[in-house]
Amino acid sequence: MSKIHEAFEHGKAFIAFLTCGDPDLETTAAAVRAAAENGADLVELGIPFSDPTAEGPVIQGANLRALTGGTTTEKIFGLVRELRRDVTIPMVFMTYANVVFSYGAERFISACRDTGIDGLILPDLPFEEKEEFLPLCRTYGVDLISLIAPTSDNRIAVIAKEAEGFIYIVSSLGVTGTRREINTDLASIVKVVRENTAVPCAVGFGISTPEQARKMAGVSDGAIVGSAIVRLIETYGREAPAYVGAYVKSMKDAVREV
Repeated sequence: MSKIHEAFEHGKAFIAFLTCGDPDLETTAAAVRAAAENGADLVELGIPFSDPTAEGPVIQGANLRALTGGTTTEKIFGLVRELRRDVTIPMVFMTYANVVFSYGAERFISACRDTGIDGLILPDLPFEEKEEFLPLCRTYGVDLISLIAPTSDNRIAVIAKEAEGFIYIVSSLGVTGTRREINTDLASIVKVVRENTAVPCAVGFGISTPEQARKMAGVSDGAIVGSAIVRLIETYGREAPAYVGAYVKSMKDAVREV
């Protein structure tokens, strides 16, 4: 059992996503610390990949910049080890199955445990194929986090029953990116989730404003934001951590109101 549950112990959670190595790992470290200091309850660290199929143009661009800058999985484990000197909130990796396979699945998942990564999100891993990684995750105490999408339909209950850590509810069809409106009937998805598990669920994809975060936290246990944070980093570069901190504070304040 990981410490992910701690993110949901003090009301609605705000979860921040950053792409590691954009524009460099030092900026990533500073941005993670700024997010934690300003109320983020959990941080998702994106390991860059050359073909990030779930990502929209903002995070695709961040992946490319990070890879071009020489970011590697090995260096990211070093980043996490350094962050864990003072960052105590739960942290999870979000990446793709190929990244884990190419590093070596057992080597990767054992390194997650050793450096202080609490969970793993693999958006390209079908629920039916999770046994590729689940036994290793169980061995090393790393939660393999399930995703539920609007198209999951009659699989929602099954996915929920076997979930661990938290459940990532995808708000909309398509790739990541900010959206003006989120019209999916998330309440009905959350209802099925809560009928089948006590594991908390948080909504991501498309959230960028405090109003959206408040609304998503109102129907679930928390809100996840990625593209809006990555865009701040793209805009401000090495000066971005201060802007990330201020943004995270505004979003955490919004979910606190629920």
